[in-house]
Amino acid sequence: MKVDSIKNGIVLDHITAGKVMEVYNALNLDKLDCTIAILKNVPSHKMGHKDILKIDNDFDIDLDVLGYLDHNITISYIKDGKTVEKKHLALPERIKNVERCKNPRCITTVERGIDQEFYLANREKKIYRCIYCDSKVEHNK
Repeated sequence: MKVDSIKNGIVLDHITAGKVMEVYNALNLDKLDCTIAILKNVPSHKMGHKDILKIDNDFDIDLDVLGYLDHNITISYIKDGKTVEKKHLALPERIKNVERCKNPRCITTVERGIDQEFYLANREKKIYRCIYCDSKVEHNK
């Protein structure tokens, strides 16, 4: 299979196999008016298999969302058919409106319009805690 290269845009590489649609939805890529290539289960020497997203448009990516979903993703920015910048992600220290607090007594479940915000409490176990009630969210990555 041949997928054309992009002239100007972004390539999200090294997405964990099977997670490309989660990334697609989290970034609201369905709202973009451009060509997007979704490649699933691409053979990879490093990972065995991986997913790739090619976006034929330059837009502002939420790096915290990506880092939370899959901190192994590599972001390549393409200009005039050449990679001009490459970024590697890490787990973000804080995430906002990516997860929802499960505590029924948390202010975020009672009051409307309050951001769902979490801080990284344990990097090794990938545990985040609500900034309001300290409820735990474990991200299984």
